[in-house]
Amino acid sequence: MNLRDRRIAGPASPLEAHRSLADLRATPRFALLLRAAKLVGPAGEYLCIVRDVSETGVRLRLFHSLSGLGHLALESAGGERMPLDLVWENEGEAGFRFNRPIDVQRFIAEAGPYPKRPIRIAVDLPIRILVSGEAWDAQLCDLSRQGARIEVESHLALGQHLRIEAEELPEFEATVCWRREPCYGLVFRQLMGLEELARRTFRLQRYAITA
Repeated sequence: MNLRDRRIAGPASPLEAHRSLADLRATPRFALLLRAAKLVGPAGEYLCIVRDVSETGVRLRLFHSLSGLGHLALESAGGERMPLDLVWENEGEAGFRFNRPIDVQRFIAEAGPYPKRPIRIAVDLPIRILVSGEAWDAQLCDLSRQGARIEVESHLALGQHLRIEAEELPEFEATVCWRREPCYGLVFRQLMGLEELARRTFRLQRYAITA
């Protein structure tokens, strides 16, 4: 069975589903407005919005179906990763049960192994960058609303201005903000919308699975 044929494992029976839903509703829940996070699975990473959370579960806004994405974990802006199971999915929202209770205050504070930062979605996409009239091949490694990480063999200077071109993305004007050759961090001159980022990166993940 390949990744495209997988389905997220839900409760084994209607009775278990009813108990899971009752458990999720019984614990105190905290509403969060436009708190971005990402779901991480064997086939890729997917942007989502946390609607509310308790120590036992979470409700997420989705930008696409979860069908075929395999077992998932929720990762916060601080890099903390929490395995979970799907309980229900309906019209762009889904409810999950955490595999073990979480520290809700730590979740709300977005504490984790890394400093809080914009959600970045890992991708693997060949691109071209245009620098001072020259076109170079490069690889797009991750993408956020504000910027990206790329790998390129050619040397780029801090503050270097460039343009990104790729079939699956709009053109981006960007500036180099850090470098650890051959990796470079870019900041975009224009901000990408949250929903646009979610839908574009989802298509990139699905393209990678079927390619």
